[in-house]
Amino acid sequence: MYQAAITGTGVFTPQKTITNAELVEAFNAYADLYNTENAEAIKAGTLEAKAHSSEEFIVKASGIEQRYVMDKSGVLDPNIMHPLLRQRADEEPSLMAEMAVDAAQKALAAAGKTAADVDAVICAASNLERAYPAVAIEIQELLGVKGFAFDMNVACSSATFGIQAAADMIRSGSIRSALVVNPEICSAHLEWRDRDCHFIFGDVATATLLERAEDTDGPCFDVISTRCATEYSNNIRNNNGFLRRSRPDGLSDRRDMQFMQNGRKVFKEVLPMVAEHIGGHMADNGLESSDLKRIWLHQANKSMNDFIGRKVLGREPETGEQPNILQDYANTSSAGSIIAFAKNSDDLKDGDTGLICSFGAGYSVGSVIVKKRG
Repeated sequence: MYQAAITGTGVFTPQKTITNAELVEAFNAYADLYNTENAEAIKAGTLEAKAHSSEEFIVKASGIEQRYVMDKSGVLDPNIMHPLLRQRADEEPSLMAEMAVDAAQKALAAAGKTAADVDAVICAASNLERAYPAVAIEIQELLGVKGFAFDMNVACSSATFGIQAAADMIRSGSIRSALVVNPEICSAHLEWRDRDCHFIFGDVATATLLERAEDTDGPCFDVISTRCATEYSNNIRNNNGFLRRSRPDGLSDRRDMQFMQNGRKVFKEVLPMVAEHIGGHMADNGLESSDLKRIWLHQANKSMNDFIGRKVLGREPETGEQPNILQDYANTSSAGSIIAFAKNSDDLKDGDTGLICSFGAGYSVGSVIVKKRG
């Protein structure tokens, strides 16, 4: 068995941002249009009027202050309310692949490695741009990586599940290194017309390079242990899919074809699952809460992260112990914990231990215990 190590990370951040103020202005304009167009039905009581959103509501509900997106023009148009992304020719790089390549090149540069040093590419994301050919294989081709590549989807837990898959292959000796890339265009599957969730997501891509520890020649994080778990629930769901056109009224503009969640149930059911998962993973590796120098959590909701941080540490996390980036990036699905790790890990010292954890639809939860070396 070989030791796997994380030797580099990279983050692609879109150029465009949408502030809460911009988002609220657009949503409220849409709500006014909707209420005007459906005034008779609303008056008759057969349709419910749409309430306005507010910056205060968004921050209180999530802790999010802005988000990065690939397109803001369509999102902020009350008559459109979704991103407008150019149709690319088959000969052009796909949007997801383009984002992922940027993040992957940054991860390789951070590790001082090139595509020639990579044996496999895993594209792990909550939604994939197409069913086939695999986006991962396109990324592999654009990078110039030999070996193999494949896609995987475990929603918001995709990154940690991808890291476990890569680490397991490195441990077994079947590969020496792998890039796990997480291109997330969450703006395309968010329902921007729903007040309860219109503020949640942003776009980003992250990449993590894992190698055999013996091949590293600089500071890195040894992967001490990985653990994944799933438990079925459809409280977070998206019912879109290739069978849609085969079903009666399948192509209509249905609410369940975009991101949906029963937020209260998710909060109530996911948090104990995650806390128990992390606690068990630490205990099986002989770790106490005092052994953790940092926790890099999935960036879905500040209240959720604060709750998990308290449960895991047994106290209020101190500044920097459980870094949040969602105030700037919003929820970026699988990429969130990796952004937090990439931006808040360089300061750890040799021998410091930390834990990366992501969780979400499925339900799913993945955790990675790492130790700084060098």
